[in-house]
Amino acid sequence: MKLSAFNRFCGALPHVHHVVQWGGAHVWKVGGAQGKVFALARPSEEGSDIHVSFKCSAMSYDLLKEQEGLRPAPYLASRGLTWVQRFSQAAMDDAALRDYLRESHRLAAQNLTKALRIKLGLIQ
Repeated sequence: MKLSAFNRFCGALPHVHHVVQWGGAHVWKVGGAQGKVFALARPSEEGSDIHVSFKCSAMSYDLLKEQEGLRPAPYLASRGLTWVQRFSQAAMDDAALRDYLRESHRLAAQNLTKALRIKLGLIQ
């Protein structure tokens, strides 16, 4: 996945905010500028693809972290968070990555206040 495709996909999810921070990472949040981060990407050193980190369930984290092309997300996973980084397509194609990004968006939205989730229409 190219960075432009990653940004287009994340930008199409509801109630998101994009910022470039943390040394050039493209960071996506749900719930506005002060919302919860659900995905981030940086160009790889080779420049051909991007490294994408996303939040996932504990079960998914346990399954994904050992697969080829995936690893615990630098910094985030070392802080005890269930974040995985895809650094190659070896174990996860772009379609599967998009599914995990949707789920990451949903998981991050659950950490917004109930009042904000209601205001944004994320819950009834």
